[in-house]
Amino acid sequence: MAHILLRDPGKCTRCGFCRSYVSCRKGCVGCGACSISCPNNAIEIIEIKKPGAKDLSVVIDDKPFFLPKTTVRGALESLDYEFLKYPDYSNKKEIFTPCETGGCLSCAVMIDGELMPSCTTPLKEGMVINTEVNSIPKRLVQGFSGHGVGGVGTPWQIKEIFGFVEVVCFTSGCNFRCPQCQNWITTYRRLGEPRTPRYTAEKMTRARERYSVDRMSISGGECTLNRRWLISYVKELKELNMDEYARIHVDTNGSILTDDYIDDLVEAGTTDIGIDLKSHNIRTFMEITGLNDREIAERYQKTAWEAVRYIIDNYNIFLGIGIPYNSDFVSLEEMAKMGEEIFKLSADVQVCVLDYRPAFRKKNAPRPNYADMGKVYSVLRGVGLKTVICQTAYGYIGP
Repeated sequence: MAHILLRDPGKCTRCGFCRSYVSCRKGCVGCGACSISCPNNAIEIIEIKKPGAKDLSVVIDDKPFFLPKTTVRGALESLDYEFLKYPDYSNKKEIFTPCETGGCLSCAVMIDGELMPSCTTPLKEGMVINTEVNSIPKRLVQGFSGHGVGGVGTPWQIKEIFGFVEVVCFTSGCNFRCPQCQNWITTYRRLGEPRTPRYTAEKMTRARERYSVDRMSISGGECTLNRRWLISYVKELKELNMDEYARIHVDTNGSILTDDYIDDLVEAGTTDIGIDLKSHNIRTFMEITGLNDREIAERYQKTAWEAVRYIIDNYNIFLGIGIPYNSDFVSLEEMAKMGEEIFKLSADVQVCVLDYRPAFRKKNAPRPNYADMGKVYSVLRGVGLKTVICQTAYGYIGP
């Protein structure tokens, strides 16, 4: 079998993203990363029969195989390795592959002694592949710049400070497919050199010194996907910033943030967590996240809500909750329901409402105006929440 990449000339705007940030450069093997990341939904990957194609000789987990040209993931799937959308580390033949674009390296395996993502790496003649990974984890990370407002997990009191309030880096790869993704260039970027936790922590520490701030934030994409990498990164960052003023801030969609994961993050040194709760209704959740699998969507949504509950019940770290608003995706009635559910957990928790604006594949969606966000503010304060912040094009409303 072979694969062909087709661009729809009626949709393609020749923006160049697929070539500059995603391109395989060595021929299509059907990984689908370019199709997933195209902002115009203009790319389709089709599979065709290629008579006479020669199978490749490879070694996988010490066993020889002859397999057709595909991705390493495709080769492993043909040998009954299972690729999961929700992590399960109990079975060696089950591999967590959340982003499918090569950014998070959660699905990484050892290929000829080097750590590489199985989802996008082409299978080649003579490859030696080991699915048991004991090397230092790596991940694509960008940014390391000052931020004047912060994220969901940034306390509202410092959002009004003039100048920079924290430094932030962004990880590539996400398990959601939000059509209005606000950070899609970083999220779907696959080209670049994956970095170790130590390298990233050292660069973040230098950024903290350069911008003269105490808060160090990591976001994405979705920063929690590669658990081993993130826990190691937080530990390294804590080791390099032992002073009492240092704050380590994680912003996440919460979709895989289980109780034990939260325990590990806090033990490693995390002081502030921001969790985006996308919706109350599962249909709204699926529309916002672009997920088509209802079962996995329900699991992601439930995990995020349970993460909020667990942190409130068990920790004194700072917690911020993010809620997206755009009338194209969610009604004021549903915003009220979300507020009521959050109020049951805590009336005091910080709730930051994000005005979802036109981006990625939702370029024509109207951005909520100041009056729209004022209505949301009134609705959430009306259910009893004490700390509500609404993001607008003209600054914040609240608390």
